[in-house]
Amino acid sequence: MAPRIIGIIQARMGSTRLPGKVMKPVAGKTLITHQIDRLRRSHHLSGLCVATSTLQGDDPLAAHVEGLGIPVFRGSENDVLDRFYRAALAQQADIAVRFTGDCPLIDPALVDTLVDLYRNADPALAYAAIDVSRYPRGLDAEVVGMADLRTAWEEAHEDFEREHVMPFLWRRPDRFRLAWLSDPSIDAPWRWCVDTEQDFILVRHLLETLLPANPAFGWRDADGAMRAHPDWGLINRDVVQKTLPPT
Repeated sequence: MAPRIIGIIQARMGSTRLPGKVMKPVAGKTLITHQIDRLRRSHHLSGLCVATSTLQGDDPLAAHVEGLGIPVFRGSENDVLDRFYRAALAQQADIAVRFTGDCPLIDPALVDTLVDLYRNADPALAYAAIDVSRYPRGLDAEVVGMADLRTAWEEAHEDFEREHVMPFLWRRPDRFRLAWLSDPSIDAPWRWCVDTEQDFILVRHLLETLLPANPAFGWRDADGAMRAHPDWGLINRDVVQKTLPPT
């Protein structure tokens, strides 16, 4: 029997730098709807789920996502590892693919390639992720099997490991077998995640430009649009990515 591979999108309304960003409208849809639409085109995902918090402020997001026909799991605001793990259990996942709700340009074909990397590895992997030092940030995805996710859930105690879900695994390469989907020929230094108003302006340009011609556009189409409009890269050039503590 084929494994049940569930894409879990972490999303909430309470972003510190751009509150309510996942519900901001662009080209007739919310950002979270654009992300869901794109992930629905994945050939490998068995299903999707949005994992949000139990806070009242996330009620509109939960109702919106349920209206799109996507299951919602609600859990801890700050212990996101617990929320993610319980969402995967609720969806009876064998393999979980982690996304964050600020990546509306996620590329389903790249996600499928990442899942292939994880599933075809010999010996087996504990964790695989897209290398966003090569690919544009905003194409982020991470894959983990339920046994290794359970280990992280049981053993992670540091706050940032609970908040960011996967560091318990990738900080321990001596214990877990890890891999990154990378390509040394790629140099696409763009920032397509939405964390600030400047990020939103850039992503709005890309969606409004690319969707009319090709609703199923891929990341290379967006890369081409960036190169055709050199000024776009300046819009969020000075936005500083939040960083995790060093390994």
